[in-house]
Amino acid sequence: MSCLASCCAASTCGLCSTVASGISRKSARLAYCGLFGLSLVVSWILREVGAPLLEKLPWIKSSTQTKTWYQEQAVLRVSLGNFLFFAILALIMIGVKDQNDKRDSWHHGGWTAKMVIWILLVILMFFLPNVVITVYEILSKFGAGIFLLVQVIILLDFTHSWNDAWVEKDEQKWYIALLAVSIGCYLVAFAFSGILFIWFNPSGHDCGLNVFFIVMTMVLAFSFGVIALHPAVNGSLLPASVISVYCAYVCYTGLSSEPRDYVCNGLHNKASAVSLSTLILGMLTTVLSVIYSALRAGSSTTFLSPPSSPKAGTKKPLLEGDDIEEGKETKEKEARPVSYSYSFFHLIFALASMYSAMLLSGWTSSSDSSDLVDVGWTSVWVRICTEWVTAALYVWTLVAPLIIPDREFF
Repeated sequence: MSCLASCCAASTCGLCSTVASGISRKSARLAYCGLFGLSLVVSWILREVGAPLLEKLPWIKSSTQTKTWYQEQAVLRVSLGNFLFFAILALIMIGVKDQNDKRDSWHHGGWTAKMVIWILLVILMFFLPNVVITVYEILSKFGAGIFLLVQVIILLDFTHSWNDAWVEKDEQKWYIALLAVSIGCYLVAFAFSGILFIWFNPSGHDCGLNVFFIVMTMVLAFSFGVIALHPAVNGSLLPASVISVYCAYVCYTGLSSEPRDYVCNGLHNKASAVSLSTLILGMLTTVLSVIYSALRAGSSTTFLSPPSSPKAGTKKPLLEGDDIEEGKETKEKEARPVSYSYSFFHLIFALASMYSAMLLSGWTSSSDSSDLVDVGWTSVWVRICTEWVTAALYVWTLVAPLIIPDREFF
């Protein structure tokens, strides 16, 4: 056993060194995304095969717990190690304003040490008492909610930036493109909502709740367009249409999370367990969602850029060559400001660690099958509430300038 452990440790260290040596400054953000993706794979593997091993650990073992509970423990402990890794980095990177700061090199380099620390943190979590994991489980539900809220804010920022970029070109072809994309998105949103009626309102069953969710989605989409085009509102049809498609998608994810034995879940009610391809697709969707949020955090101009960043709108002071020593002038030229908030970037991954733990553990709802991912009424209501919060935030960005004219919104 010790020989096998030594071989595994040597192989892991060798892999870490190989991967770390190939990571450049420009690819650092993608490397963090890859590390997060690795944590999902580890969580998934331990969720499937780790329960018997956890049952043998005396500080975890409990005669009153089921296999599902041990699966949740495996997921939550890997998630906690991942959360601590990114949370510590987020705290360390607070206040980094320019590339002369030593912490800038810490953010982009030292990958061998980072990978070793990440592995040690994950392993250490399996030696913690159950009470610590219980507290983290409770906190994760709030952290996952915050992550979903941040995603919504980033999406709103993206749609407004997209619309402004095309409008600023002030050419007829771009206005036509705006109209075409907007109409296309609305057609997709309403057509997809119609398909949801077929999938989640099977004939012969009373599915009033599902019908309410779908109809509400269509009403929200129509309301977005009406409010955005109102003369008193400085809105545009493109953001309204994109948000409509997003709301339709979130409604679908919510309905598809209904229990497999629920008669109104016409899409999945004949499946007793989730297929391997569905699991992989679900994990890939989560990874892509986090990658989008993290990379968007590095380019958002609304609230993610540090005060010294050029994206934050600060102006570079004029230099008078006769009054400044040559050495000082060279130093100021080298002190290039960072282009995004490193601290917020890592915070996104810390919150995403909580969110992924909730997905893989079914939001720690033991009433549903342990073979399914992100299935159960808790998942359904989390998704539906996310859709409604998205709608509320978007409408607020439209009407807020009328209510508070002195503030700037997007």
